[in-house]
Amino acid sequence: MLQINNLHAMVGGTEILKGLTLSLNPGEIHAIMGPNGAGKSTLSYVLGGRPGYDVTDGSVTFNGTDLLDMPPHERAAAGLFLGFQYPVEIPGVSNVQFLREALNAQRKARGEEPLSGGEFLKLARAQADAMGMDMDMLKRPVNVGFSGGEKKRNEMVQMGILDPSLAILDETDSGLDIDALRVVGEGINRIMRKPDKAVLLITHYQRLLDYVKPDFVHVLADGRIVRSGGAELAHELEREGYRELAA
Repeated sequence: MLQINNLHAMVGGTEILKGLTLSLNPGEIHAIMGPNGAGKSTLSYVLGGRPGYDVTDGSVTFNGTDLLDMPPHERAAAGLFLGFQYPVEIPGVSNVQFLREALNAQRKARGEEPLSGGEFLKLARAQADAMGMDMDMLKRPVNVGFSGGEKKRNEMVQMGILDPSLAILDETDSGLDIDALRVVGEGINRIMRKPDKAVLLITHYQRLLDYVKPDFVHVLADGRIVRSGGAELAHELEREGYRELAA
């Protein structure tokens, strides 16, 4: 599904990714762990198409298509979802309107009919209920006045509504308490643990992986993958840290 080959990328004239290679197949969940400054968020932004992140070498294909040649809205329409470590607030734009416009724009790009207001509200209510969110929160401006946990739950509702084939989740566990961590982990499993979907889950800590059990764990250090293994690698990192593994 996702093939990253020898990816090099710069931010502000500094090379951050230095030959990263990684493959995700349908039905797989991959976790990426690593120290601060290793390039984890840079990888997510490059894949999402954020301006200011310049690819200088390598390639990325998504379902056989050159991902790097696509603008961000085309990547989203093709089935890519990017979850942020710090979801942004959008004053004056209601969650419901934002999500309906986003979903119908993607449906239009795929040649599908837009959902009516009633159809969309039914879908949104089902996803909000599954995440323990009141529908009144979806009528509020996007993330405005939300706690950290509410922002992450709201992001899971967005992911459930947009129903991507590939989710790139950048430190989704950041700022979550124990209860919110469980709910978000269960949301990832419910939406994305399917044979035709894949997840790239970026995290500092093993705790989220207790709920979202990855097929593979990778250590990212100094802009490249330096070690890969199974779920047990996350426990080893939790015990011993990154210094020896990244050396």
